[in-house]
Amino acid sequence: MSTTAVALKPTHELQHIAHRTKRLDFAILAGIIIVIAAVTAGIALTGVHLTYFFQPTGALIVLGGTLGVTIIATPRSALVHSAHRLAQLLHASRTPRGALVEELMDYVRTARIRGPLSIEPLIANASDPFLREALALTIDLTQRAELQSTLETKIRLCERQGEADAKTLEVAGGFAPTIGIIGTVVGLIDVLRQFTNVTSVAYGIGIAFVSTIYGLALANLILLPAATRIRASVAETFENQELIMEGVLCIFDRIHPALVRERLNAFLRDKAVASE
Repeated sequence: MSTTAVALKPTHELQHIAHRTKRLDFAILAGIIIVIAAVTAGIALTGVHLTYFFQPTGALIVLGGTLGVTIIATPRSALVHSAHRLAQLLHASRTPRGALVEELMDYVRTARIRGPLSIEPLIANASDPFLREALALTIDLTQRAELQSTLETKIRLCERQGEADAKTLEVAGGFAPTIGIIGTVVGLIDVLRQFTNVTSVAYGIGIAFVSTIYGLALANLILLPAATRIRASVAETFENQELIMEGVLCIFDRIHPALVRERLNAFLRDKAVASE
């Protein structure tokens, strides 16, 4: 880092720095509450007591079996990364896209007036990790094609990792109902051992099918929706990274801020954005 660059301080122009917010995703929490409430109410309407559906044997077979086959089908590193991604869903870090545009515009104006090296001391304050990498590459690389190729590769690899995380949950969701059926068959075998007792048989058959419910619920209420949500999150990240790439390429090309604004506003879902 040059002495001249270090001497530069953030000016009043850099006043729209975006902030990544890490907070609970209340939409996911609301969905979970609605699912639990709907299932509980549906069971209550049948007149069957909820305790009837708490079967340790079925839960052990379904949960343990699904986890086991997922471990067999998925490399350890991919499994760990998917678990980490799943845990992040409730506490996702997000940068508002409009604020990200404003932040990029501040860097564009600063680079336009003082040159690209003037943004070097400001890179550490960038709100998005990918933005920090992109700005650093803008300064370090001398060929536009090389810069664009590097950024596109990073974006592509990030997208592939997200797809792999979602695929892991989809694989688990595909196995869970089948494991539930295995639990049901085990329960029916146990029932048939007491076939002479009609009352026990009727009660046991009902208990046996609880394993099927466990498998279907695990797949369709948890694993598959989580995989879909991960894909939606990856798509949003992909668009933000494309926005950042467009912005830093404009910085590299020293394009006029008014034209940069038009390009970046194209990434906003809400087109009613104030002009430069």
